[in-house]
Amino acid sequence: MNALTPPRDCLERSQGHAQVTLARVRGAVRLRDLAQRGSAKAFLPRVDGPVPEIVFLNTSGGLTGGDRLSYRLEVGEGCRAVATTQTAERAYAAGRGVAQVRVAHEVGAGGWLDWLPQETILFEDSALDRRTEIVLGPGAGCLMVESVVLGRAAMGETLSRLAFRDLRQITRGGRPVLVEPLALDDRALAAAAGAAVLGGSRALATLALVGPGAEDALGPARAVLDEPGVEAAASAFDGKLLVRMLALDGWPLRRQVARVLGVLRGRALPRVWQD
Repeated sequence: MNALTPPRDCLERSQGHAQVTLARVRGAVRLRDLAQRGSAKAFLPRVDGPVPEIVFLNTSGGLTGGDRLSYRLEVGEGCRAVATTQTAERAYAAGRGVAQVRVAHEVGAGGWLDWLPQETILFEDSALDRRTEIVLGPGAGCLMVESVVLGRAAMGETLSRLAFRDLRQITRGGRPVLVEPLALDDRALAAAAGAAVLGGSRALATLALVGPGAEDALGPARAVLDEPGVEAAASAFDGKLLVRMLALDGWPLRRQVARVLGVLRGRALPRVWQD
């Protein structure tokens, strides 16, 4: 180490927070507030139609130990919105510490949110703690997807060490509607070939549709769960539709996710998904 090399404990870490608030003004959904700092950004590309798209972006290019990132979207009463991420999020070797990501969205009474982040790619020795919460007002609903890829098959990457904790929850009136915890570590990876864990798969996704009449979408969703290389199943109950998917690689999983979203949404995916 020379005088120009910082000690390991002093390596710079990225921090960022982006927050968007939408409200209905004279019958149209408008941007009411936008705040952003550090490596987190948010922008609203021009799209055809009355439903705005919000795109969140981590300008640091990925996550490593000690990074802190948060996104927040407030969808006003009676508003509809689509939110996504500009690209796949990457969690690299942590070094020291754990990267933290916090996603907190709120949907006002009678509103709707499609939260459709692109996949998260985990690399060897990554350490990531992520929590996603969507709070629904009376009569509000949401569509949420989360995809995780354990290394890149095309690059010959096979993971043996990581620490990943992911908690996704949807609440209404202070009560949980859906709680989805996931934890993967070295022991889970060692057992991943077993049917009780991942059955040898290296990519997984969960899709949740929450709102009145969600059960009616079960048949259409099941009808498109036939992407080669993907194992998937769907169930519906109590105002919820859940689809779970496993794949040997991220690309067939992405195609399957896109097909299910197409059926449930009835319109094209966000523009950044199609680039």
